[in-house]
Amino acid sequence: MNLDQLDNELKSLLKQVGAYTKYEFERFSHSKIEYKGLNDPFTYVDVTTEQKLVARCKELIPGSGFINEEGDNVESTNGAVWIIDPIDGTTNFIHGIPHYAISLALEIEGELTLGYVYEPAHDQLFSARKGHGAFLNDRPIHVTDHSDLSKAVIATGFPYEDLPWRGAYVSAVSDIQAAAHGIRRMGSAALDLAFVAAGRYEGFFEYNLNPWDVAAGILLVHEAGGKVTDFQEKDRALYGKQLVASNGQVHGQILDILRKHRVPEHDIQGNP
Repeated sequence: MNLDQLDNELKSLLKQVGAYTKYEFERFSHSKIEYKGLNDPFTYVDVTTEQKLVARCKELIPGSGFINEEGDNVESTNGAVWIIDPIDGTTNFIHGIPHYAISLALEIEGELTLGYVYEPAHDQLFSARKGHGAFLNDRPIHVTDHSDLSKAVIATGFPYEDLPWRGAYVSAVSDIQAAAHGIRRMGSAALDLAFVAAGRYEGFFEYNLNPWDVAAGILLVHEAGGKVTDFQEKDRALYGKQLVASNGQVHGQILDILRKHRVPEHDIQGNP
């Protein structure tokens, strides 16, 4: 199967699975919430959505690997790896807030090749293919060209865990809030990245992220003309658990502020 065919198959898959998540969202009961840890909820909808995605992706590329939020990781036998977050924004989902997304990316030989962020509540399908641009419902999207942080809207996310760098994070948020036109915390890293790609935000930063949170969004931002790095401005945001994404114009200004509050990498990685 060529990438054009695969792209069409995946868009169809996301619409089908997204219809299921939207149906469940409109009927969801708090009695169905489970917890993997403190402030880390999941639901049968997360699990079932992931199962639907994995089953079809296995059919599309037999022998491919998986990096999933809810299920076990699977080694690839052919260089293709799917990176899946069935519901990014589960807290929003369980509280009836219609701001959540399915994130699906395909990495081939270590290179992000296809990426999708589907927001079912408003039928927004963000898609990207390496070298072919980024799209929202098949219309091209691009980052903004704003170069002044004081006129920029920046998104972020707050840590749920009581980590040793929480104080540094709060200080960084405070300084960026003071320097930017506005700051937003919407509860879905996948959608935050998609919104940077679509020119709705000028930037996004967050600590303690996982590959399934950001894989599709990283490709979206790159293909929309933006920039994605870690806090040291290195190209390791996918697996490095810290990320800055921007239109490229305000990237340095965000990093300058973050560097004042830089979290040691061993803390981010959770190593001693």
